[in-house]
Amino acid sequence: MYLSLVHNAIFAIILILCAPLTSSFVNYPSKPLPFLSRSSKAINMSNAGSSEGSIDVSRFMTGERPDGTSDFVMQQTMIRVKDPERSLEFYCDVLGFKLVMFREFPQWNFNVYFVAPVDSADIPEDDADAQWNYCMKLPGCIEVTWNYGSEKEEGMVYNTGNGDSTGTGDGSSVKGGFGHLGITVPDVYEACERFKKMGCTFTKTPNSGGMKGLAFIKDPDGYLVEILPQGP
Repeated sequence: MYLSLVHNAIFAIILILCAPLTSSFVNYPSKPLPFLSRSSKAINMSNAGSSEGSIDVSRFMTGERPDGTSDFVMQQTMIRVKDPERSLEFYCDVLGFKLVMFREFPQWNFNVYFVAPVDSADIPEDDADAQWNYCMKLPGCIEVTWNYGSEKEEGMVYNTGNGDSTGTGDGSSVKGGFGHLGITVPDVYEACERFKKMGCTFTKTPNSGGMKGLAFIKDPDGYLVEILPQGP
């Protein structure tokens, strides 16, 4: 399964660079077409490193975690946004996340909002310290950061990292390191029908390009969100 996810990540990067941009849907079947199932051929780890572009990563999949790291949590990815209300509407109303915790720092002119795919019942009520403790141990949060005044700027404000010219002095595209966020869903096609009805912008629909059964949509600031299936 891990190797299949590695394949998924590699092909997702290729899709960002190569797939034609489209905001319209093509007709596609109601049943998803698997693009990389768990039974797909994976890298032969015994031969890893024997060909160009392949390295032996097998040791990173085995053994205990290093001493002192057993309680470490991959807790957040931070993105800067122009308009926090629009961003919260996207991540909470469109993707189904919940606002887990937020902090306002007027003395430094910014606020942070942590969103995650959890149920409201699991979020501590009316206790800022308990919400902080809950959030800091919760894997997979997105920290939505708003710098005061960005909402008043014209056009797009932040560079998304994907051949984007936003924020560059000469208007040329930047080869950034950031690629995309990603969620998994039970049915990519059903999820994308919902995203379409909610007015989302697609850069790849499930049946466009060479890889079928996955999609990319944009958040209000242009950050890409990949939509992947949870199973084969």
